Amino acid sequence: MANAKGTLAYLLFLALFAAAAWAILANPIARKSAETPSSPTREPETAAINPIPSKTHPSGISADLRDTFKRPFPILLCQLAAVVAAALLCGKLSRRLGQPSVIGEMAAGIILGPSLLGHFLPAVEGFLFPPASLANLNLLSQVGIILFMFSVGMEIDLGSLRKHAKVAVFVSHAGIVMPFLLGMIAALLLFRDYAPADVKFPAFALFMGIAMSITAFPVLARIIEERGLSSTSLGTTAMASAAVDDVTAWTLLALVIAVARAQSPFSALPIAAMALAFTLAMVFLMRPLAARWMARGLDPQGDPAGQGPGRGLASLVLICVFLSSVATEAIGIHSLFGAFLAGTIMPPAKAFRTFLRERLEYSASLFLLPVFFASTGLRARVDIMDQGGDWAVFAALMALAVAGKLGGVSLAARFTGASWRNAFALGALMNTRGLMELIVLNVGLDLGILSPRIFTMMVLVALATTAMTGPLLSMLKVGRGRSPGNRESDLIPRAL
Repeated sequence: MANAKGTLAYLLFLALFAAAAWAILANPIARKSAETPSSPTREPETAAINPIPSKTHPSGISADLRDTFKRPFPILLCQLAAVVAAALLCGKLSRRLGQPSVIGEMAAGIILGPSLLGHFLPAVEGFLFPPASLANLNLLSQVGIILFMFSVGMEIDLGSLRKHAKVAVFVSHAGIVMPFLLGMIAALLLFRDYAPADVKFPAFALFMGIAMSITAFPVLARIIEERGLSSTSLGTTAMASAAVDDVTAWTLLALVIAVARAQSPFSALPIAAMALAFTLAMVFLMRPLAARWMARGLDPQGDPAGQGPGRGLASLVLICVFLSSVATEAIGIHSLFGAFLAGTIMPPAKAFRTFLRERLEYSASLFLLPVFFASTGLRARVDIMDQGGDWAVFAALMALAVAGKLGGVSLAARFTGASWRNAFALGALMNTRGLMELIVLNVGLDLGILSPRIFTMMVLVALATTAMTGPLLSMLKVGRGRSPGNRESDLIPRAL
C-alpha cells in the first residue's frame, strides 16, 4: 500500500510540473515577445568552438547529420574514436607478431593517414580528417606528449646512473656521436634536394644528426621488461645508457632548436644562457621545494588507497609541468624540454612517482599518445615517395642509422670488455628509436627544418629500427626464448 501511495504521489508531482511548464510556455506574453523583433544579441563565446548552424527551414534527418558533422567538436569525437580503435587493434596485432604494442600503435597512425586510408578510401579519410580539423587534433596530441615527456623524465633513475655512470656514459655517447656524424654527412648529401628552400644548412644538418642518434627510452624499458632482462646486468646497463642518451640528446636538441630559431649561432647564445639558468633553477631551487611539497602534501584522505600523495599535490605537479613547459617555450627552445626537466626534478620517493606514473601514463598511453601517432601519420606522406630515388635514399638512411647506433654501441661495449654477442645485444637495444624519434621529427617539421619527404623517410626509419629490435634479440637468444644451453652468465658483459 505504501509503495502504491508513493508511486501515485510521484506521478501527481510529474503531472503538476508538466501542467505548470505548459502554462508558462503558452502564456500570451511569451507569444507577444516572440512576435516582437528583438535586439541583436552577442553570440556566445562557445559558438566559436562548437558552432550550431541555424535552421531557417525544416530539414530531414540526413541534413541534420550533415550539419552535425560540419561542426568541429563532433568531428573531433569521431577522430578520437577512430584513433583509439585503430591503436587498440594494431596494438593487439603487433603483440601477436611478437612486437611491443607501441609498434602497432605507431603503424596505426600511418594507416589512418593519406598514405593508406587516404589512398584506398579517400572519401572516408576526407570525412574523418578534413584539413580544417587537424589543428585541433594536433593541439590535443601536444598535451599528450608533454605529459609523456614528464613521465620519461621521472623514469630517469639518477641513482642507477651514478652506479653505472662510467660504462653508461661511454656507451651512450658512442651511440650518439657516430650516428650524429653519419646524420650530418647524410644531410650534406641531401640538403640540396630534400631540405626546405628557406632552411639553413647548419639547422638541417644538426637536426638530422639528432634524429639519427636518439634512443626510445620508454620503448626500450618495455622490451627489457617483456624479455625478463630487468634484473640482468645487460638490462640495467641498457637502461642506464638509454637514460644518459635521452638526457644528452634532449640537451643537444634544445641547443639545436635555439640555433634554428635564431638568426645565427651567435644570436643563439642568449637563448642557451637562459636555458642553462632555467635548468639550474629547476635543479637547485625547484627540486628541494618539490621534496618539501611531497613531504607536506601526503594526504591519505585524498588518495583512495590511503597511500601516497593526494589530489592537491598531484594538481601542483601538473601546474609545475605546464608552467615549466611554458617557460622553455618562452625562452625559445621547446615546451617538451620543460616537461622533461620537470620530470627529472621530481622527488625520488617510490610511492610518489608510482602514484603519478599510474595516473599520467595510463591516460597518456590509452588516449593521448595514439592521438599523437595519428597526427604524425597524417603528416607522413608515403604516397609522395613515388620516385625510385626516394626509396633508395630511405634505404641509405636506414643503413646509416643502424650502422651508427647499433655499430657504435656494439664497438663501445666490446671495448669495455663485453663479448661480441653481448655487445651486439646492447647495440640492438640502443638502436630502438620509436616514439622519441617521432617527437623529434615532429618538432623539426613544425620548425620548417624538415621537408615532408625527409620527414616521412625518417618516420619509416623510426618504425623499422624499433621493429627490428625484437627479432635481433631472438636471433641472439637473449631474454625469454633462449635455448636451454645458454647460461645467464653468457648474457652479461664482463665489464658491465
